[in-house]
Amino acid sequence: MTTTLIGYARCSTDKQDLTAQKAALEKLGVAADRIYTDHGLTGTNRSRPGLDQALAAVRTGDTLVVPKLDRLARSVPDARTIADSLITRGVRLALGASVYDPADPMGKMFFNILATFAEFEADLIRLRTREGMAIAKARGRLRGKQPKLSDRQQKELRRMHDTGDYAISDLAELFSVSRPTVYRTLKRQPATSTVAAA
Repeated sequence: MTTTLIGYARCSTDKQDLTAQKAALEKLGVAADRIYTDHGLTGTNRSRPGLDQALAAVRTGDTLVVPKLDRLARSVPDARTIADSLITRGVRLALGASVYDPADPMGKMFFNILATFAEFEADLIRLRTREGMAIAKARGRLRGKQPKLSDRQQKELRRMHDTGDYAISDLAELFSVSRPTVYRTLKRQPATSTVAAA
């Protein structure tokens, strides 16, 4: 079976150059016309046309060659998704000079390690999110949407409304808020004593 080397290179910004990565791939035996690239696309952006073309080009028995794992993906779950696709199709993955064959025990171990790290990273993200929310709640930062008007403005809006001289639309314009905001403010603020006295 003929093995074809398909190369992939990526840089995150337009200011970065792909020359060094291309040279490294050619040194590893990848033909220049078999190198696919993405320029100015971050690894977190899964929509990478060059990578899609490289993955479409590899066939069973071929090897996808990338200079380093972080050029292929920026997150472990993303790397794992790509690795799963390669395993299903019987494609080897080469990170620099190290080749990982999913059919080989060492290659299988590498892909399993990727899966473990992917799960670990996902768990860490969930844990950090929960911890962050708990800290924010303890500091009083998770109180829902804050009112658009200060307490003083809310009281003044209520006082002006209770005089009967201002329509809801007038108050909305005066305080530079929407009509629903005026209604919510009136609901929150108790009626002033002016009405009671009247």
